[in-house]
Amino acid sequence: MDEEITIINEKTRNEKIREFFIQNKKILISGILCLILIVLGFYSFQIYADGQRKIISDKYNGAIIEYEKVKKDKTISSMREIILDKDSTYSPLALYFLIDNDLVENKKEVNELFDVLINKTSLETEIKNLIIYKKALYNADIVDESNLLDILSPIINSNSVWKSHALYLVAEYFYYKNEKTKSKEFFEQIFNIENPNQDILKKSQKRLNRDFSE
Repeated sequence: MDEEITIINEKTRNEKIREFFIQNKKILISGILCLILIVLGFYSFQIYADGQRKIISDKYNGAIIEYEKVKKDKTISSMREIILDKDSTYSPLALYFLIDNDLVENKKEVNELFDVLINKTSLETEIKNLIIYKKALYNADIVDESNLLDILSPIINSNSVWKSHALYLVAEYFYYKNEKTKSKEFFEQIFNIENPNQDILKKSQKRLNRDFSE
């Protein structure tokens, strides 16, 4: 008797499952197709992104070879294009290459390229902060106090690993302008940071002991 009940229950369960699939066949097929399309779309995008990265990588390496062959104009043009491609790896490298080799004399243009990286390129937060810091370094000799602080404000007003570097740059800026009170204020701020850069901390302490001790 128990066996017969078990067989009947099993047949009933199988029939319900069968009816469920028949009644929901269109929904199930649509769901499977959507899942397949999503997977295919994801892998297609990855293939496309990898292909684009390879193109930019080849362009960057080619530009360096052109520079070594003294084709500077072509190198400059290629590096500009790479920066405007807004690639998270090669766009910053391209700008650093232009700056390190003094290939662009127009500072306004260089600052515009910095802004492409800072404002229009998808970068990790600390990579972006490093680029902001490099922009401040690039401009430190030519901008006034207000502009320098404006450039560095995203770092100074954060807990970035580059905060101690930014404060040290501002402190040195005021020191060489002979504004000792402001300079000391920024040097002292470095000691209030959680986990400051140890090398910057030592330099700041040395500067305070040597030039600000009474």
